[in-house]
Amino acid sequence: MSQSTRYLVGIDLGTTHTVVAYADLSQGREASIERFAVPQLIAPGEIADRSLLPSVRYHPTEGELAPASLNLPWMPPDIGDPVPGPVIGELARQLGAKSQGRLVTSAKSWLCNPNVDRTADILPWGSPQEVSRVSPLIACASYLAHVRGAWNVRFPEHPLERQEVVVTIPASFDEAARALTVEATKIAGISRPRLLEEPQAVCYDWLYRHRDDLSPLADSRLLLVADLGGGTTDLTLIRIQGGANGHSPRLTRVGVGDHLLLGGDNIDLMLAHLVEERLLDQGHKLSTGEFSQLIEQCRIAKERLLADPSPDQATVTVLGSGAKLIGGARSVTLDRDEVHEVVLEGFFCPTPLAKHPQGKRSGLVEFGLPYEADPAVTRHIAAFLKSHAQVAQEALGDPESAPVPDTVLLNGGVFLSPVITDRLLQVLESWRPRPVTTLDNPHPEFAVASGAVAYAMARRGFQTKIGGGSARSYFLVVESEAGESQGMCLLPRGTEEEQEILLKDRVFALRLGQPVRFHLVSSTEDTPYTPGDKVPLDNERFTLLPPLAMALSAEDKGEVQVRLAARLTEIGTLELECVALDDPGRRWRLAFELRRPSRQAQVQDVSHPHLEEARNLIRAVFGKKSKDVSPKLVKTLRGELEKRLGPRHRWDVPLLRALADTLLEGIKFRRRSPEHERTWFSLTGFCLRPGFGYPLDEWRIEQVWPIYRQGLQFVNVIQNWAEWWTFWRRIAGGLDPANQNAIFHDLTGYLDPAKLRQKGTQKNLKLRSNENMIRLAAVLEHLPVDEKIQLGEWFLTRLQNPKEPEEILAWALGRLGSRDPFYGSTHHTVPAGVAEHWLQTLLTLDFKQKPALGFAAALLARRSGDRARDIHADMRVAVVQTLQQAKAPVSWIRMVQEVVRLSEEDEKRLFGEALPPGLKLIA
Repeated sequence: MSQSTRYLVGIDLGTTHTVVAYADLSQGREASIERFAVPQLIAPGEIADRSLLPSVRYHPTEGELAPASLNLPWMPPDIGDPVPGPVIGELARQLGAKSQGRLVTSAKSWLCNPNVDRTADILPWGSPQEVSRVSPLIACASYLAHVRGAWNVRFPEHPLERQEVVVTIPASFDEAARALTVEATKIAGISRPRLLEEPQAVCYDWLYRHRDDLSPLADSRLLLVADLGGGTTDLTLIRIQGGANGHSPRLTRVGVGDHLLLGGDNIDLMLAHLVEERLLDQGHKLSTGEFSQLIEQCRIAKERLLADPSPDQATVTVLGSGAKLIGGARSVTLDRDEVHEVVLEGFFCPTPLAKHPQGKRSGLVEFGLPYEADPAVTRHIAAFLKSHAQVAQEALGDPESAPVPDTVLLNGGVFLSPVITDRLLQVLESWRPRPVTTLDNPHPEFAVASGAVAYAMARRGFQTKIGGGSARSYFLVVESEAGESQGMCLLPRGTEEEQEILLKDRVFALRLGQPVRFHLVSSTEDTPYTPGDKVPLDNERFTLLPPLAMALSAEDKGEVQVRLAARLTEIGTLELECVALDDPGRRWRLAFELRRPSRQAQVQDVSHPHLEEARNLIRAVFGKKSKDVSPKLVKTLRGELEKRLGPRHRWDVPLLRALADTLLEGIKFRRRSPEHERTWFSLTGFCLRPGFGYPLDEWRIEQVWPIYRQGLQFVNVIQNWAEWWTFWRRIAGGLDPANQNAIFHDLTGYLDPAKLRQKGTQKNLKLRSNENMIRLAAVLEHLPVDEKIQLGEWFLTRLQNPKEPEEILAWALGRLGSRDPFYGSTHHTVPAGVAEHWLQTLLTLDFKQKPALGFAAALLARRSGDRARDIHADMRVAVVQTLQQAKAPVSWIRMVQEVVRLSEEDEKRLFGEALPPGLKLIA
């Protein structure tokens, strides 16, 4: 024990509550695990200690609360919080239940949502524009900072940042969410946290409570830990060996589940939908803010009605707003029996072991979070057990038996209800011929935090430690000679912490001074792998991770040959390094890129027999010695490439990127003639579309962006302007927000109808390809919402001018205001009210004569399932009726009525042309 470390501290950073436990190391093996009561505001100006810190924030209006009434016994640390004076904890929950759109909830769930920028200020989701917002990262950091401040007031001589701190996470958290959790902890001032999976923490808590008598495990072979938290259902299998005759058993974690955004939040959401239906029967329609408040009210009712004992009924009240705050209140009564039925039949329904989650998306998609389509926890457990059948049968000692554990440990507030616990046990026992042993858990709200401390004690040898190492196998995406996507195993499942795995049979040549990116996938399945194994990849068994990136120092010229080394760090995260082949002491650490959504395509590496011949043709036109090349070849280059490679619409992504890299080699020779310039932009844009989705696309975009500021060489040729704008439209998805803003502001003079009346603008407008500028502006999805709204209003105004290209402007309006972005973060979606305003204009136009107008309307009205983004039901009905009258394609009507994926043809319309064959975007 170091001189400054006296306490072992466990922090359960939960979706619903944050809980803290600790043990005093000075007591040695006799140390007991205690709860840390967290001081927090329970009323303005009133502070009290509570065992639970609600993981919520309230963002008050200016002047709503006196600053002095929010004072805490410590000075809040500077964590870069953009919101002045947020309220955290119990008072925040009280205020949020009585307000609309000012309560931040489920920040932890947002931390693992790849469809948004988790470092951007997006919470509360769907809140009015005037409400201050915070990122999921800073929201989580603020809860941890509150805990740190409270601890340091209680133990000033032993500040939290100097203690051994264990922070728990779902076992299903991917590397991005794990890394962001570590970052949040560090922002809060806790520099060296350890991470522990929550199901393991629950098991450690049980081991600690039974440390003097582990006989209940004597007849157990396989333990299922099912932790149904506020945001996730977390499943873990632990093998139990040698627990008979008084011997201490050996426990090994042998399986973890994939990420399931399915928990108490989903139950609250389902109950909120039930209550809303009754309110709708009364003629009441809920706004986004009202529905958010309703969910919070349903959470309170659920906790009361699932408790033991519980009341027969609970009343849910949605307050009015503004002057109708009291008079506009509406109430609905929920019965205990109906809530039990919702939970039992919706989440814990009886199901055969062979029946697994349904693939169809459900209505439980709200507030931007991609909840599980199938809410049946029992079906997810069945699928989990099937994916780990081999290790389960080995643990049970019977390869012919059903892979169902003989012992179960349950955690989560819902399991305080005997009815729910009994139902789950009934389902498990229906899958096996013998009863299931249930381990006790008297304090599920405290078990995770307590178990985190018990884990820290086990690391010091004070009690039994669970083995198992890495919960996942990690693979590097590599090229395949046979033309199939492959993964090379870097680190097999079960690898212990700090054990380095060096990939000896794979050498990379890295160019100094240039960014390098590697793409990884992971798998939780029980298939045994060894480092270097190559396996075919598919989207069902493997999870794509954010790319790993670094930039090697440019101090030395040339290339360096390296191998990859992987290890599971002591804090539970994956770490990869490039190791110099000639000097193992020279290492470069790779870091996960977490600032942008990790939307990458499945990699398919395919070589073409005539690729080198095609490259030579490109070099003949854009190479160093190409000055004397025939002008005819410059004009006919695309046709010549198609003679060798086949029709260009069949060129797949690997082939396209190989051609793009050759074109980039000749980037400076594009200015030799108008034909050179026009051909280079046409071919390069086609080969780079959509600007992302393949290894090193980020680097490719970095190479081409400088030519934007250089501009066109032949500015008086209208065809060159058309190809120039088309080029940037095709690769817009790979441009960062700063680049897109630069383009937008340069285009404003040709987009703003007021500026179009200026002298000379109309002449330039025609020369510079008006229609292609409109198309480009419409696809800039990283633009701030305010600028998108302004741009849409310009399009709307120009639509009233009969001399303007009506169909292109309508498409641009629909593309700009689409409810589901093509590549951007959903928090940049234009508000539903604005989309409805634009639709009112579109619905006055003739969809029969110009079908593009109908597609634009379908994009604006497209159903996402997210109440904060979807337009009002009445407007959606009007759009459907207009589309039906115009005999629009069924797929357009369906996208307005249901939550569906775009068809290939509609995806082509959305993008503006066909995507490369084989490019499958993964959210």
